[in-house]
Amino acid sequence: MRIVIFGPPGAGKGTQGVRLANALNISHLATGDMLRTEVAAGSELGKQAGQFMDRGDLVPDDVIIGMIQSHLTEGEGMVLDGFPRTLAQASALDEALAGAGLPLDRSVYFKVDRKELVKRLLNRAAEQGRSDDTPETINRRMDVYEEQTAPVLEYYGAAGKIIEIDGTGHPDDVFQRLLFAVNGEPEA
Repeated sequence: MRIVIFGPPGAGKGTQGVRLANALNISHLATGDMLRTEVAAGSELGKQAGQFMDRGDLVPDDVIIGMIQSHLTEGEGMVLDGFPRTLAQASALDEALAGAGLPLDRSVYFKVDRKELVKRLLNRAAEQGRSDDTPETINRRMDVYEEQTAPVLEYYGAAGKIIEIDGTGHPDDVFQRLLFAVNGEPEA
């Protein structure tokens, strides 16, 4: 099963993506984690990506697409977390999966109010020391999301491939809604 989960920064994609991948016994592929690992390692990709991430901008499509494509055919399935973030990335994903004869089974969108998102991100910054969670960067990331990523919701919606769930509330409650959206039944 191949599942895309997306939503604005702080919507819970990482938390819920890991839980969903574990529940379904499939891989969790998080572009944000991959990029932060590259930045921490000081790799050439990390140096390029870090410049964009520090400003709250998206890393260019060609860098992200190249990084993801090599992983798309691994294992029995995966949860894609943080990809696609642009229409070009969504199109590239569709082409790569079609070329490999693999379906995109679900696209799940976490809907969360912006005030709640900002609160979550500020809390995450305090708890995890994330340099990309400053008030200025958070607002910039929200604006970038609205400009560049929100159209992906429309793209999948027009194709009849989007499932929207409420991303607010206790993480366990959100996870139950996510499982129901993916499987059609709550976790036993």
